[in-house]
Amino acid sequence: MCGIVGYVGPREAAPFLVEGLARLEYRGYDSAGVAVLNGAGVETRKLAGRIAGLRELLTRTPVHGRCGIGHTRWATHGAPTERNAHPHTDCTRTLALVHNGIIENADVLRKRLEQDGHRFVTETDTETLVHLIEESPGATLEARVIAALDHVEGTYGIAVVAEADPGKIVVARRGSPVLLGVGDGEFLVASDASAVLGHTRSVVYLNDGDVAVVTPEGYRVLDRDAREQDRAVDDIEWDLDAIALGGYPHFMLKEICEQAETVRSTLRGRLLVAEGTARLNGLNLTAEDCRAIQRVVIVACGTSWHAGLVGRHVIEELVGIPVSVEYASEYRYRRQLHLPGTVTIAISQSGETADTLEALRAARAGGSTVLGLVNVVGSTIAREADGGLYLHAGPEIGVASTKAFTSQVVALLLLGLYLGRQRELSGEEGRRLAAQLARLPELVERTLAVEPQVRALAERYADARNALYLGRGATFPVALEGALKLKEISYIHAEGYPAAEMKHGPIALIDENMPVVCLAPKDPVYAKVVSNMQEVKARGGRIIAITSEGNGDLSKLADHQIAVPTSPPLIAPVLTVIPLQLLAYHIAVLRGCDVDRPRNLAKSVTVE
Repeated sequence: MCGIVGYVGPREAAPFLVEGLARLEYRGYDSAGVAVLNGAGVETRKLAGRIAGLRELLTRTPVHGRCGIGHTRWATHGAPTERNAHPHTDCTRTLALVHNGIIENADVLRKRLEQDGHRFVTETDTETLVHLIEESPGATLEARVIAALDHVEGTYGIAVVAEADPGKIVVARRGSPVLLGVGDGEFLVASDASAVLGHTRSVVYLNDGDVAVVTPEGYRVLDRDAREQDRAVDDIEWDLDAIALGGYPHFMLKEICEQAETVRSTLRGRLLVAEGTARLNGLNLTAEDCRAIQRVVIVACGTSWHAGLVGRHVIEELVGIPVSVEYASEYRYRRQLHLPGTVTIAISQSGETADTLEALRAARAGGSTVLGLVNVVGSTIAREADGGLYLHAGPEIGVASTKAFTSQVVALLLLGLYLGRQRELSGEEGRRLAAQLARLPELVERTLAVEPQVRALAERYADARNALYLGRGATFPVALEGALKLKEISYIHAEGYPAAEMKHGPIALIDENMPVVCLAPKDPVYAKVVSNMQEVKARGGRIIAITSEGNGDLSKLADHQIAVPTSPPLIAPVLTVIPLQLLAYHIAVLRGCDVDRPRNLAKSVTVE
């Protein structure tokens, strides 16, 4: 994964490239570089490290020119070194390329190209692309790019510049997102809209198979047969304030604290309290379609998979149909059984997660209706799905997802309410749930007030080496999510487990040094969770209980307890996850970790 930027226009390119890369750094931050057409050829600057280092390098040794490309990398092939950093150049250093994705037949291509005399200087799969273009026939750069891509297997979002075609950037995509920013007499290229927002709100999202030619005079979008294609110009809905820290020390804390408003945004215009239902026109499902659904399959990865697990409880409870939740990376390689009445829901914050996108395509090929639940307007999943829901959570910059998770759960609650009312959920039950959902932003606001307690708790456990998170029912996925947050950003080993399953193995790990987070809100299995806590206490474990107000005093059993507002069991995951997000955040800060850019991770996983 990586961030890609490009600029062509009347001004110096390098400042645009560095600014855009800084806004894309959350997508990858192992190394960075730029290539600029300086009037005499292609000039590059790159290094292992982050954008701040690249900015300093360009201050010491500037590059000048009005057309260029840039890249910030999350390494796949080859270590994150200066030599492996993008942009890559051909043998004559007259052509430069940046790439997001994986070239699956790179080894075969490399061997053939080396036999033809090409000299490779990196360990990357990407370098095969630039040499392929170097030797490909064609009178123009775009013709050579199209010819080269005929030999490529895998995924790519690329931007290419060449000395022979000054003032031109050629862009192509298959499986990795690329868009064009349409400015006033200047044009930008990026893998994410945040990179262009400082200069334009008008963007053109490229489809798989598109090749775009961008010059100071305008842009053309071609297919792989060089035929011109029409692509709509869309407007970005949010502004720069949404991707600014706004006084917070980290984006992760900002995004945790935004959750009352992001939950409100997900609900806005959709919740019909008086009718006891939801308005979800984006699903593109008629009432008859809803009643015909016999089975739901949710495909997702990481945090989105955890939201899907909550969604299984929601849909089975409210709609009365079976739901399976699949890791997208595994689902896509299984035999697809064509079962009538199946709806597949693909959940992805970015809408570009490679495994989830391919799982969506596999489900469609198997005859399923596919819905997308994504946060990014215009993303590939949003465009390829038959219908779906936008989260409207605003851009999420922190690599560890927080507000997207709670918005995903809220969107699934709305979906469960809507489908349930089309089937077996009574009007009275629907109105009760809708009224509870209407109060949710207020409950989130109250939950955020536990931060001082959580910060004090973090000071007690910042030196822990392991942690166990336990939950049951709809809070078991919250246990998984809390453990994931802790290991993502603090590098403490943590595991989430069903509380009752703990005694079937993990209990062997518990001793006086093991913090055990127990999710015990007011729900039908509360008494069972308390019994599981007794089992932990008997082994000397240090219990942190996340419970509900008015749920009784657990101080004789738990070493620490944090109470969130009382809510129905299906809504509780939205509230109980917030202390766990804050706990992971404060522990990571105390350990001196880079909260927003944890090691080895990237925000949008666009490779398999």
